Amino acid sequence: MAKDGTSRGGSRLGAGRKPKAVAEKIATGNPGGRKLTVMDFGDSAENLIGVEMPPVSEYMKAEQKDGGSMCAAEIYQETWGWLHERKCDHLVTKQQIEHYAMSVARWIQCEEAISKFGFLAKKPTGTVISSPYVTMAKEYMKQANTAWYAIYQVVKENCMSEITGHTPQDDAMERLLRARMGNTRF
Repeated sequence: MAKDGTSRGGSRLGAGRKPKAVAEKIATGNPGGRKLTVMDFGDSAENLIGVEMPPVSEYMKAEQKDGGSMCAAEIYQETWGWLHERKCDHLVTKQQIEHYAMSVARWIQCEEAISKFGFLAKKPTGTVISSPYVTMAKEYMKQANTAWYAIYQVVKENCMSEITGHTPQDDAMERLLRARMGNTRF
């Protein structure tokens, strides 16, 4: 407590050591001794039924002002599929996946605008300034990375096997490069 009576300081969000993955705890013999959350379905695993992907929200498929389509729905589907493969789709909310997909899609749109219009813009007074798309692209990329780290942390903490191979975050850069070539489909 400060002299003026207000509370300041304290622990920061995301500060401290990151928790180990469940697979890593099992491999090291669970040195902390706490009970691990391991899903074991036993004999009833054969009776389980699959769950369909939650429907993609309409705003993620909306036509854009330039007449093009946004790739957020595809990113959403790929991310949900990746989570489903690792059996973590029920641990991440639909809103988290939508936030990640929209941030990546908007980042790609800003990068396309930078490619189309360049790095410089002109004020109404005639002076040259940095393009606002550069700043927006940086902010959307920061949002996308933050959203992805939150999703990946949930997967890392709860996935029983080692997480290998490509991730939807890896596909974001490939999607950007394909969009620049005029081919948004994989």
